[in-house]
Amino acid sequence: MLSNTCKYGIRAVLYLAQNIKGENKIGIKKISKDLNIPTPFLGKILQTLAKNKILSSTKGPHGGFGLNKDPYKLSLYDIVVTLDGEDLFNDCLISIGDCASHHSDAYYCPVHDKFSPIKEKLIEFFQGENIGQLIDDIKTSGKKIRI
Repeated sequence: MLSNTCKYGIRAVLYLAQNIKGENKIGIKKISKDLNIPTPFLGKILQTLAKNKILSSTKGPHGGFGLNKDPYKLSLYDIVVTLDGEDLFNDCLISIGDCASHHSDAYYCPVHDKFSPIKEKLIEFFQGENIGQLIDDIKTSGKKIRI
């Protein structure tokens, strides 16, 4: 459902939210090593998130990445749309393109009426889950959760 890029991005944001204290930053090599994500691939993901104001980025020997937003105001939806776009929430399950492009002609795919409520639930879920609450859930679960 989500691309590897998006999954890595979510993991990296959760990692930063869980490990950063105050205005500190974490270097890409440490993030890459701790999350077992190839550094060049992770770099592109983190730069995209920084360019879209989800993360902050500082260059130099003491640089790195940090959250640019309050984790309680940063939803999974924000990250998914930034990295994967809105196709997951808009595209028709069978036809090419988004469902809205087919509505004008009154042409629907055979599963449109069944799949539309599922897409609405997906949007609700991704918009309703925020990074801060997920970190709280990890802390209070008492379980080791692998990010």
